[in-house]
Amino acid sequence: MSRPPFLTLPGCARAYRLRTARGEFAVHEARPEGAPRGTVLLVPGFTGSKEDFIALLEPLARAGFRAVALDGRGQHESEGPRDEAAYAQPELARDVLAQAAALDSAAAGDPAPPHVLGHSLGGLIVRAAVLLDPGAFASLTLMSSGPAAISEPQQARTKLLIDALSVTDMESVWRAMRELDPQEAPEETTPPGIEEFLHQRWLGTVPEQLMATGRQLNREPDRVAELAAVALPKHVLSGVVDDAWPVSLMDGMAERLAARRTVIQGAGHSPNAERPRPTAEALIDFWCGVAPRQG
Repeated sequence: MSRPPFLTLPGCARAYRLRTARGEFAVHEARPEGAPRGTVLLVPGFTGSKEDFIALLEPLARAGFRAVALDGRGQHESEGPRDEAAYAQPELARDVLAQAAALDSAAAGDPAPPHVLGHSLGGLIVRAAVLLDPGAFASLTLMSSGPAAISEPQQARTKLLIDALSVTDMESVWRAMRELDPQEAPEETTPPGIEEFLHQRWLGTVPEQLMATGRQLNREPDRVAELAAVALPKHVLSGVVDDAWPVSLMDGMAERLAARRTVIQGAGHSPNAERPRPTAEALIDFWCGVAPRQG
């Protein structure tokens, strides 16, 4: 579970609901002072939310990028139905395409399609979106997201979570997770308000979303060859360790994709929250090197 380093939006950012052809989504958007040099869409991972990218917003805007982080369907402050079918991967991928289209049509002074970044589960979702319509994006970044299903130990943990969600309520599952997993307990260095935010984010997420996407994490096929055939600039970014996908697998995926590869020193599964400054610098360097492409 990604733990944002803080919750207060920078002065360059605002929270609102993005209207798309597939409904409304809660977003945080940061804008540069002048015309943007590009727009970036930031898609969170399993149990995550737009707040996971909050520390990236100001440095991205300062570098000239319009940055939009969102809650996906059924995540945190974005509504979703109590129906697992609504969270099938193709449905979530079409949501991302609708979000990208809404941003593109609204972008002031930025005629190019947005760059898209997916963290963890979000990487699998944006990969599916790119495969549906590569022309909707200027580039693809997969952050802490692997080529196929998550590691076997994480598959076992995710299955336990799915089984628990199918028989009990979200509050009870939250308490059980805190008792059984000391890694999820509050840290001494956790800023005030973060732990309560994590609790409320969990309660605000639709359980069927977690069950459906948890199954996706456990069953995702290897689609790297399909993605490699797409002529789009690609970037694979991770920390030095990762409990969801071994870093060696992400190394191999980057080679198969002929993608830029970045490893953020001192970071684990959430470089965006754990080491935001070098993560932002790596993203800015990649996006600045992507040749402009009209939408």
